Amino acid sequence: MNVANGGITRDRIAAAYQLIRPHIRRTPVVEANGADFGLDPVALTFKLELMQHAGAFKTRGAFANLLMRRIPPAGVCAASGGNHGVAVSYAAMRLGIPAKIFLPSISSPAKIARIRGYGADLTVGGELYADALAASETYVAQSGALPVHAFDQAETLLGQGTVGLELEEQAPGLDTLLVAVGGGGHIGGIAAWYASRIKVIGIEPEAAPTLERALAAGRPVDAPAGGIAADSLAPRRVGELMFPIAQRHIARVVLVTDDAIRQAQKALWSTLRIVAEPGGATPLAALLSGCYRPEPGERVGVMVSGGNTTAVDFDR
Repeated sequence: MNVANGGITRDRIAAAYQLIRPHIRRTPVVEANGADFGLDPVALTFKLELMQHAGAFKTRGAFANLLMRRIPPAGVCAASGGNHGVAVSYAAMRLGIPAKIFLPSISSPAKIARIRGYGADLTVGGELYADALAASETYVAQSGALPVHAFDQAETLLGQGTVGLELEEQAPGLDTLLVAVGGGGHIGGIAAWYASRIKVIGIEPEAAPTLERALAAGRPVDAPAGGIAADSLAPRRVGELMFPIAQRHIARVVLVTDDAIRQAQKALWSTLRIVAEPGGATPLAALLSGCYRPEPGERVGVMVSGGNTTAVDFDR
């Protein structure tokens, strides 16, 4: 076992991929040029994980948990800002497992509706993810349900790491990959897969600098948990399991403003006709705002990790 990676190794990620592959989509990539966005003409590769079942990468980790762990009669329980709850609800529905989900009041209406549509038992209460997590822990203690953590669980990291495996097969020549950071399960799994063979750069909202604060402190610590992407990128602190992976394999962290995230959402729609939620657009915000400037000839991957938003309403 690779102790520095907490056992989140390439071999284990590959094994997880074989297990969950029948249940997930192999999401596409789209190639573009920086000039399409008014940037220098560098090669950009967008990984469209918003096209995953349930609208986000979280479905990979959800299936990894439900297929790799023993499920008790009470089923599973998850706390989430939104997308993890959607993913666990979807996976539980597909596998015939009872699911109880706790969300904070900041969760978007689109995510709440999807969870209910998948048939999970949903409770919405408290203002932040931390409130939902506390409520879920009480429920687990009382019910005996299996807790499925949004990011600080080995199976979650292994499942999310399969995005890296898939992207490397689709775009083997990348130099750099920009990934949004919330609790760190997504970027932690991806960074463990690439293992410093490319630059993996974390992109965080200024209003929720969880990984930046952790790296500065040398351990996960509480950080502000606000901003436009608070329902996906503001868990208060990063996970203990991903932190040593971050120290070893994440090249740097870049912070972006809420305004830059909004502009990235607009740019994805106007240029590529992609509708991303704020957290899904955050990596592109680093490029458009100039917070990350590629070198000439650098081949940059951009994760578009989620699309659970009410930005498009065809009933209006």
